[in-house]
Amino acid sequence: MLYRPLGRTGLDVSEIGFGAASWWGMAQFSEAAAVRLVHAALDGGVTLFDTGSSYSRGHAEARLGRALKGRDLSSLVVASKAGTFAAGRGVRRDFSPAAIVASAERSLRNLGLETLPLLQLHGPAAGELTDELRTALADLKARGLIRAVGVNSFDPEVIGRAIALADIDVVMVDYNVLRSDREPLIAAAAQAGKGVLAGMPLAMGHLGVRLWKIRAPRDIWYAARGVLRHRREVREGARFGFLNHLPGMTGAQAALAYVLANPNVASAVTGATRLAHLSENLAASGVALPPEALAAIRARQP
Repeated sequence: MLYRPLGRTGLDVSEIGFGAASWWGMAQFSEAAAVRLVHAALDGGVTLFDTGSSYSRGHAEARLGRALKGRDLSSLVVASKAGTFAAGRGVRRDFSPAAIVASAERSLRNLGLETLPLLQLHGPAAGELTDELRTALADLKARGLIRAVGVNSFDPEVIGRAIALADIDVVMVDYNVLRSDREPLIAAAAQAGKGVLAGMPLAMGHLGVRLWKIRAPRDIWYAARGVLRHRREVREGARFGFLNHLPGMTGAQAALAYVLANPNVASAVTGATRLAHLSENLAASGVALPPEALAAIRARQP
């Protein structure tokens, strides 16, 4: 596993981050299996674990805390998110300073940490990045409860606003072969000294046939989400099916190699619910795309 600096935060992170979310954190997925995945990620050199207070209907954060209990956390960057919270089967928003502070304190309890290395605001509107909220985040830093502040958004306007704010340390964007339009934002963030995390580096699995291999309830869940919520990505992903046939690497490794070929990306964060998929993802660290494969990707991008 290779490591990269997370902007000017003073933190280093593994090139591949573990996303503790989605089916991994659901009650229907075996806790023992979820813990095994986290331990395998640790043994594989992963140091970045990304979760959120609203993930997996509110279960993911506490599950990650249980999975990390008793392990050496000194070199880990555990990241969580605030501003959204689970409400039954839905998600609600609250970016008031009091809610963000309460969320950060709850995350620390759930994760079993004294300090959260990275707290990210989860999908705020640009107008919600108020002076009052940023003052509350600065106070959390001063109290030693968080080390770095980030913004996770798939809205270019919001990321642009975050880049312009000196007290935002990290941005997390949706970056993959379908989202080459994020590259100018990523470059601007790096120029401003921000750490950049790539979310959805596998484009939700829409780049290959894995989405349609139904072997267990988790596969039905992911396939249904793809069809219902990400139809455009499913259609666009068909153009990149050739990535599954490159010599010497799998389609997932090729997709991750594309993201990590951008030197301004600190880590590509992706989840896994099977040990084989996790091992496949971790093996992408240090993999270089052949020039002809990169050229073929560029030719298929808008």
